[in-house]
Amino acid sequence: VDCQEAHRKQHKKLCKQRVAELKDERLYGQGHERLEGDFCPICTMPVQLPTEKHSSFNTCCIKMVCNGCALSAALSAMKVGIGSILCEFCRTPRAKNDAESLARIQARVGKKDPEAIRFLGDQYMGGELGLEKDAARAIELWTEAAELGSADACFQLGVVHSCGDGVEQDVERGARFYEKAAMLGHVRARHNLGSYEFNQRGDCDRAVRHLLISSKMGDEDSLREIKELFKKGLATKSQYAGALNGYRDALEEMKSPEREEAKVHPFFNRFG
Repeated sequence: VDCQEAHRKQHKKLCKQRVAELKDERLYGQGHERLEGDFCPICTMPVQLPTEKHSSFNTCCIKMVCNGCALSAALSAMKVGIGSILCEFCRTPRAKNDAESLARIQARVGKKDPEAIRFLGDQYMGGELGLEKDAARAIELWTEAAELGSADACFQLGVVHSCGDGVEQDVERGARFYEKAAMLGHVRARHNLGSYEFNQRGDCDRAVRHLLISSKMGDEDSLREIKELFKKGLATKSQYAGALNGYRDALEEMKSPEREEAKVHPFFNRFG
């Protein structure tokens, strides 16, 4: 105690340094695995990125099903002459219209389902499912979902604060939301942190550390940015090689014959 009193400034500086080190240990040590919701509940494989391009979101069960499984289910239904299309996962008939979809989501929101709350926020922000665009309501819902553990909601809050969309722009606060999402395994949040460190703070080393993680999780944009940094001499050859090999491994983990067929099949007219 006497030492702390005599050298208060020195101890304060060391304490801050240690707090920063511990924060970085968590920030860079956590979130290397994809989110649970990024895995198709049927084939149990991680969905290719960006997930919205390679999957559909079912409002009945709040599950994201990959296009490969969706196509397989639809073709099987056609073969046996089933008239109505059912959810591939819970087998509930598809919603007939936006109002029915909205009612299903709101029922799950009432049960405090964090992903349903987050999804409802998405609909308010985009003015979808018959709702009027309402950024304030979207942010309110995302905040609630984030408090319940939704990484996607943390990511959305990071986006709006970084861009000033519906709130006063606060890039630093946006980065803090990205950090929360990234530590939970949100790939795009991790990528955005890399961009933030490089473009806003000018810290190439920290940027590369983030981009290495997201590249190895299958994010093509992160790999592309590391490649550009390597060309400029700002990333090492071994870092680029590690990102490239990790990216290729992640792609292989996301491939299946059904998913490859879905990419070229004319069927893909998404049902609600």
